[in-house]
Amino acid sequence: MSERFNGRNGGRRSVWRRAATAPQPPAAEPPTPAAGAAGAAGPASVVEAALYRDGVRVASPAGLAETYRALREQPSGMAWIGLARPTGDELQSLAAEFGLHPLAVEDAMEAHQRPKLERYGDTLFVVLRAARYLDAPEEVDFGELHVFVGPDFVITVRHGAAPGLSAVRHRMEESPELLKLGAEAVLYAILDAVVDGYAPVVAGVQNDIDEIETEVFRGDPEVSRRIYELSREMVEFQRATRPLVGMLHGLMAGFAKYETDEELQRYLRDVADHVTHISERVDGFRQALTEILTVNATLVTQQQNAEMRALAEAGFEQNEEVKKISSWAAILFAPTLVGTIYGMNFVHMPELRWGFGYPFAIGLMGLVCGSLYVIFKRRDWL
Repeated sequence: MSERFNGRNGGRRSVWRRAATAPQPPAAEPPTPAAGAAGAAGPASVVEAALYRDGVRVASPAGLAETYRALREQPSGMAWIGLARPTGDELQSLAAEFGLHPLAVEDAMEAHQRPKLERYGDTLFVVLRAARYLDAPEEVDFGELHVFVGPDFVITVRHGAAPGLSAVRHRMEESPELLKLGAEAVLYAILDAVVDGYAPVVAGVQNDIDEIETEVFRGDPEVSRRIYELSREMVEFQRATRPLVGMLHGLMAGFAKYETDEELQRYLRDVADHVTHISERVDGFRQALTEILTVNATLVTQQQNAEMRALAEAGFEQNEEVKKISSWAAILFAPTLVGTIYGMNFVHMPELRWGFGYPFAIGLMGLVCGSLYVIFKRRDWL
């Protein structure tokens, strides 16, 4: 992407990085209804638009139509347009002006894309998933950023909670030697900002995992839910970071073909190293959470087994007490039964007038009670 080539609209001709060309007269602006409509609606979603030449801002257009016109007046300039949740008309206007591929425009409209890097002719389309750590709810929030990189333009489209790029723009404007390398340098700065934004997320997640480990061994009943929620966030984080490794390696594979500046090559390799490190950390987080979940399940099972054992022991002890109580109740019931029978005082009860009736009743009571005691004792009820 370091060769110079003609623009698609109005005969515009631009320079990509180091190649020097003589300025050409501005071409007449073709009638573009979509561009006019987007220019009128531009302030609604155009966060900032600027025109750069040799690494220095030379214009700050107010809308898309004005940006197109300014770029035609600066044949060797580069436009950087930042959009937040643009309308379909605005994206169609950009597609008509810069020759963006319909598939890339469709992806930018619909959002919810996986991180990827695709090349359509001399235009790169990059999808990035930005992340930030929210301290209050202790969770990770994800946004989406689409970047169109052409020979003389950079278009950023933000969706969701994607971070603003004002700091990136300010950094590049303070480094004109880097900015003058062209749109690829802007892409590097955006990649670097997104990857640097992962560092606070990694730190926050590491702190969450440390807290979860403490809660697991403390027996917190809510820890399982927290492990599951964090694991789900790490799946999303992994989906955001892992494709970046391949994307950057793809960019590095094209260094020679597209004559990428050597200094920019070093910067991109540095970003690739950071992405690899972040990706490995995220993989480690997922593995750690899986192991913590296993340990927590083991501890919960052990706790449940201990509770069941305690309940069983309590039930056994209660059963032993019930057997003793039942045994003594049966033993005491025997004399009560005999005494109750002979206490009815019916006239025709021969034992009442029998001289041995009382000793017989007492003996019968003792015999029954003794027999029951021996039986229960042998069965270990007493």
